[in-house]
Parts: sequence; structure tokens; C-alpha cells
Amino acid sequence: MSTTVSNAPTNRMTVLRFLRSYGQIAVLVLLALILSLFTPRMFTEVNLMNLARQTSIIALVAAGQTLIILTGAIDLSVGAVLALCAVIFAGLLQSGYDLPVALAGALFVGALAGLVNGVLVARFRLASFVVTLATLSVAKGLTLLYTGASPIAITSESALVLGQARWFGIPAPIWLAIGVYALLWFIMRATIFGRYVYAIGGNEEAAILAAVPVTRYKIYVFLLAGVLTGFAGVVLASRLGSAVPTAGDGMELVAITAVVLGGTSLLGGEGRIWATIVGAALLNLISNALNLLNVNSYYQAVATGCIVAIAVLADRYLRSSTRK
Repeated sequence: MSTTVSNAPTNRMTVLRFLRSYGQIAVLVLLALILSLFTPRMFTEVNLMNLARQTSIIALVAAGQTLIILTGAIDLSVGAVLALCAVIFAGLLQSGYDLPVALAGALFVGALAGLVNGVLVARFRLASFVVTLATLSVAKGLTLLYTGASPIAITSESALVLGQARWFGIPAPIWLAIGVYALLWFIMRATIFGRYVYAIGGNEEAAILAAVPVTRYKIYVFLLAGVLTGFAGVVLASRLGSAVPTAGDGMELVAITAVVLGGTSLLGGEGRIWATIVGAALLNLISNALNLLNVNSYYQAVATGCIVAIAVLADRYLRSSTRK
């Protein structure tokens, strides 16, 4: 009897730790099964492929956001920078430049935005919330100035491959998202960069005392996040067949939601890069199901907000419980 009692707290702690690490996967599977009862079209091949393609775009946008949040910062400019990179990409193609040049131009703009954010946050110690909010405004203004608030069509067949082609029967954006996350998983797990990112987010003062070059690595994180945002903009523009100046509106909130649903702590230092894909899938699954059920878009926004709040509360409960 005493053995059973003594094992009970241990078993409870094991369950809580499992839920903290992999609970989002269990929720995703359970939610998919429940929603399939109400929406028979959920598991049709066409819907699943569309779901995966849309999830890959969200995951690409959220990739850089995950790195930034792991350091304890946040990026509100991701949507505006994404749109700016997309129109630069389409504009260069329309001007007669080939795909490599247009791609390099878009990634450069994303890297530049990330560099500016990183320097202001890390070197000048400004709040990331304020800095990226300013970058959002600047990027949005530049996008509208560059395009005259009109979409830029992409007619290059080679450029459309990134967003519309199928490789082995699977849409290209899915392969690209898998490739990006596989690379990020390796970087975060097996390199000094990854260890330093977690150290900075976990306890920046301790990282400084441990001789971690905090300023430099925070700049690296924002720089890499800018490149990833630029790449997401390119894939999205290729997917749509045009660069729409407003395509990134609200994307920062979508990215943050995907990161939170993936279990990354908004306080930094805790989270897994692969889980952001699960968070993006969970978010997109809910949106897709509500669309199939013809739920009003206003109610969809309310439902998404409630789900994020529940996810944050559940995450806080699991973290505090497993630390006891």
C-alpha cells in the first residue's frame, strides 16, 4: 500500500512532463479525430493536402519567430517584413532579373530588417516590442510606396515552382518547410548557436557571467529570423502567383500563436523548434474545420483567441507543476 502511495506522485510527475513535452501532439490528434466527426470532408485527400500546404506557409513564417521568442524577445514586424520581401521578390522578377537574383534580393531585405531589429534590441537594449513595432510601420510604408498599394504579378515559371510545384506528388512548400525545420532542429540541438540561444532566453544575466557573447548572438538570432521571414514571403508570393502588399497583415499574430501552441515559453529559454510545426498544424486545423462548418469569421477569431489563452494557461500550469 505504501509503495502504491509513494509511486503516485512519481507517476503524476511523469504524466505532466510528458504532456509538457508532447501534449500538443496528443491534442492535435485528438482534435483531428473529434472534428472529423462533424466534418466528414476533413480527411479527404484534397483537404488534407490543402491543410498541409497552408500549415507549411504558417510554419515558415513562425520559424524565425520561434528563435526570437526563445531568447525572451518578440517580433511584431514579421508580417510587414514578409510582405516587403515578397514585393521585392516579385518586383525584381518583373524588372527582368532571374530567380536567383530576385531570391537574393528578398532575403537581403529580410536580413537587413532583422539586423536593424537585432542591433536596436541587443546593442542599444531597447524593448523588442517597441523596436519591432516601429519596424512594422516602416516596412508597411515601404511596401505601399514600392507597389502603389497594387499587387505585383509573378509570371516567371521558374519562380512559381517554389510555391506551386509538386515534388513526388507533394506540394513544394511542404518540402521547403520540412527542409527549413530539419536544418533548424540540427542547429538548435547540435551547435553552439542553439545552446547559446537557450542560455540567453533562460537567464541572460547568467549567460553574460558565463562569458556568452549575448549581444552578438541576439543580433544573429534577429538576422536569421529576418532571412527566414524573407524566405517565407518568397514562398507565399510564389504560392499566390503574385505579391500582395497586404498579404502579411496579421501574420505576426498567427506566427506568435503557432509558437505558443507549439509549447515555446513566451518568457524564453524553453521550447522545441519542431513543435512549432505542430502548433501551426493545430492552428490551421481549427481554422480549416471552422471554415468547413461555415462558422462566421468573427466567431473564428474569438475561438482562436480563447484557444491561445487556454494554451498559455495550460503551459504555465505544466511548467509550474513539473518544477515542484
